[in-house]
Amino acid sequence: MKLTLPTLLTLFRILLIPVFVVVFYWKAEWAHLAAAVIYAVASITDWFDGWLARILKQESAFGAFLDPVADKLMVAVAIVVLVEAHPSLLMTLPALIIISREITVSALREWMAELGNRAAVKVSFVGKAKTTAQMFSLFLMLWEQPLWGLPVFEIGLLLFYVSALLTLYSMFIYLRAAWPVMMENG
Repeated sequence: MKLTLPTLLTLFRILLIPVFVVVFYWKAEWAHLAAAVIYAVASITDWFDGWLARILKQESAFGAFLDPVADKLMVAVAIVVLVEAHPSLLMTLPALIIISREITVSALREWMAELGNRAAVKVSFVGKAKTTAQMFSLFLMLWEQPLWGLPVFEIGLLLFYVSALLTLYSMFIYLRAAWPVMMENG
């Protein structure tokens, strides 16, 4: 396995996860803001590593595997710390939807790959929109503090619900695409 710049960025994103958690729980006024910045850096590298891989023609099977793993790990960790910091049904419901969908779609992709039909569940535009909404919502909720008089956390929570709806819709799209194969191989 050759470590390319895009793959190194993905590995960097994974290494940011424990740093993010430690900073989030640090007993300082600035801790959540710093955690939000770390999360933003991870989100930017998520976009940047894929772009670099395409432009530098350094796409690899390992990178294609590792990139969504890094994304899902960071998102799940951010969701878990936010639910722990703001324990309520309002936070927990979209968190359960998003994490459950990620597990379901990952398992579906793995099963479809075993059957030689991974292309049937490739990433769609709705999936990319879902990821973007998740990233912005989590960043805003991590930031927490009002900005220019705007209720940042509440805006993030609203966007969290939008991302949960997009999550359900994208899961429906993936399941619908895989349905014929599931019926044939069920």
